Amino acid sequence: MKHTIISGLAMAALISHGAAQARPDPQQPMVAPVLERPDTGYGFTTRPLDSADGQRHYRLYIGRPDQPAPAAGYPVVYLLDGNAAVGSLDQTLLRRLNEGADAPLIVAIGSTTPLRIDRPARTFDYTPQVTGDTQIDAPSGLPSGGADQFLDLLDQRIKPLVEHAVPVDVKRQTLWGHSYGGLLVLHALLTRPGAFQHYAAASPSLWWENGAVLEPLDGLADQVGQNKVGLTLMRGDAEAAGPGGPARSTQAPGVAMERLLKGVSGVPGLRVDYHVFPGLGHGPMLPASLHYILENRVYR
Repeated sequence: MKHTIISGLAMAALISHGAAQARPDPQQPMVAPVLERPDTGYGFTTRPLDSADGQRHYRLYIGRPDQPAPAAGYPVVYLLDGNAAVGSLDQTLLRRLNEGADAPLIVAIGSTTPLRIDRPARTFDYTPQVTGDTQIDAPSGLPSGGADQFLDLLDQRIKPLVEHAVPVDVKRQTLWGHSYGGLLVLHALLTRPGAFQHYAAASPSLWWENGAVLEPLDGLADQVGQNKVGLTLMRGDAEAAGPGGPARSTQAPGVAMERLLKGVSGVPGLRVDYHVFPGLGHGPMLPASLHYILENRVYR
């Protein structure tokens, strides 16, 4: 397992980019300049989509590089919290991706809300079902437990829609998420490791339901089987252990992360990279982690 502490001048830019989002306002509007600029090296189109029960309404932001698709199709990176993710992209990053070899298709799974974060939708979509009854998310009081429904939507409707519109290399697909999105990424890895070739979980909410997402860890080796899978784990060393808790300001990963790292270490077919971002709290980790996986082309 590779363990990296991100440092140097590159981190200064990430800290500056994310500092203003350390305590995001739940009513913060979506702002995404790259959708309006024609000179980024990427062209974005949008597609509407509803959940199977018609209760949640999505907007896909599909960013296609200007460079021609490779013979096998573009590698693709699916981004959760798509409104916030698209807002974290910038012209410099997209130009650099497009100018390099193997530029990825970017698919941000957003919401029709004008807000940066759709709290009701993400609370339901990104949390696993852990009880047989109607499930309520303790921190927010919102309905939860729809992770498998969302992953079905992603696998059965979103992926085919994208693959019909753009040539995609189905052997190079990445799923990225932050916070509750990171929780969903881990749930996908632990229950459907063949759905993607790379899973990127930033600041996953491991505290949720007392670590319920980690319960399938013991069977991970059997789940991975003959698949070749990559996992990139990322966190800021100034993050709190849970919502509203004090910042750790320490290199220690915490009990839940240690359990996760131990559980994924040495699993045949699973390549694990763990990265610590000095000085970053929970909010700034969203743009920092997204820039990291794109700039380092973890989807290769």
